[in-house]
Amino acid sequence: MYAIIKTGGKQYKVKAGTTLRVEKIQVEAGSTIDFNDVLLVADGNTVKIGTPAVAESKVTATVQSHGRGEKIKIIKFRRRKHYRKQMGHRQAYTELKITDIILDIHTWVPKQEGIVEDTVLQSKEPVVEAINEADETANASVENITTETQLAKKDEENL
Repeated sequence: MYAIIKTGGKQYKVKAGTTLRVEKIQVEAGSTIDFNDVLLVADGNTVKIGTPAVAESKVTATVQSHGRGEKIKIIKFRRRKHYRKQMGHRQAYTELKITDIILDIHTWVPKQEGIVEDTVLQSKEPVVEAINEADETANASVENITTETQLAKKDEENL
């Protein structure tokens, strides 16, 4: 399950358990935040796209820390004018850990810690077989077309 959220004027693709850096949010470290501006939620085969946000869904995250990014140097320079200017900028950020993605607030049940959900791995063999069959039929139809065009050319030459 993943979601696309909007915060700080940017969009982020998040999954439960991932850590990401967003624009600084004025919240204490260790507290939880709910993002209600969820643009898309995908859970297996179901995908909900919001217009502009998915109703009754949210993403919860805990604030890990606050910090400042690497320094970006800005240099302004004009040739032959004895003009040079150098500046720097460090963007403040908040580091978050996504704890949960809630598809529907009314039917949500919190997960119990220590329980690991079983993941079902599906075999890719049927998909591969279908692709191979499609390639074989496409090649056969191309061969039929080329032989038909060659016969048509020979008929034209004989006339």
